[in-house]
Amino acid sequence: MAEQAARLGVVAIGRNEGARLERCLRSLADAPGPVIYVDSGSSDGSPERAAALGAEVLGLDPRRPFTAARARAEGFQRLGLLAPELEFVMFVDGDCEVEPGWLGAATGFLDREPGFAVVCGRRRERFPQASRYNALADSEWATPIGEALASGGDAVFRCAAYRAVGGFDPAIIAGEEPELCSRLRAAGWRIMRLDMPMTVHDAAMDRFSQWWRRAVRSGMGYAQAWWATRARGPGALFRAELLRALAWAGVLPLFALLLGAAVHPALVLLWPLATLAQALRIARREGWFRAKLSVAGKYAELIGAVRYALRALVRPTGALALDK
Repeated sequence: MAEQAARLGVVAIGRNEGARLERCLRSLADAPGPVIYVDSGSSDGSPERAAALGAEVLGLDPRRPFTAARARAEGFQRLGLLAPELEFVMFVDGDCEVEPGWLGAATGFLDREPGFAVVCGRRRERFPQASRYNALADSEWATPIGEALASGGDAVFRCAAYRAVGGFDPAIIAGEEPELCSRLRAAGWRIMRLDMPMTVHDAAMDRFSQWWRRAVRSGMGYAQAWWATRARGPGALFRAELLRALAWAGVLPLFALLLGAAVHPALVLLWPLATLAQALRIARREGWFRAKLSVAGKYAELIGAVRYALRALVRPTGALALDK
């Protein structure tokens, strides 16, 4: 353990996570290096709870907008001041519990594979049976094993690679991991997802309104990441996701309304009929619940993308606030 003490540190981020943060930090009790908890304006006593559990607490300045990317970036900076000799850093969300054995397996992989900058594993939901929204989140975590294009919010990074590409961009609203991983890949680094347990996530999502806010935030992140990488053309991040949202939630309704006004009012029905046909196609594979959310999600994502565009026009520089 003494040999590892100067090799790996942890940055956990959160806001009003309550008992979930306690589980997260307790799961890091045996972490070989420093544990930084970065708090984004909690009002539930999270900073005090984290300090009592032995974490170094960093509270973000509320005069600048909170984003997960900013929390991770500032946490890494503090970690570098505490232990500049660190080789690896584990980023983890405060609503996640780190699985036993993960940190050792991750550092072991990066030791054996010097061409990889990032390694992640399996994330699963703590209570997938608690709600259909939790079950949906659990299925989202079942990403393919092997070399990957990006990690999620929980992953172990090689510090030298992270620093070489500038780390997380604090201004990114959502999708900051794919944006950072795209820069790492452009610099010649690789990303791996191992087939082993990494974290247990607690979404605690049981209402449509929670899911809707999450989808709108995703749309904002899609738009921002696409804009940042638009010079790549078809290779720009989230290009396909934005085009689908624009087609189904923007072009289709507008086209049907224009046809109805210019040709015959009945042609407005093209909009709901085409939407229903799409929902039926998805339902055959994944069931009605997922079909309804898939269709509704396109509207939420388009709203998020438009919201980002409008905010960018008002504040063309600097970070935009992450809605809570």
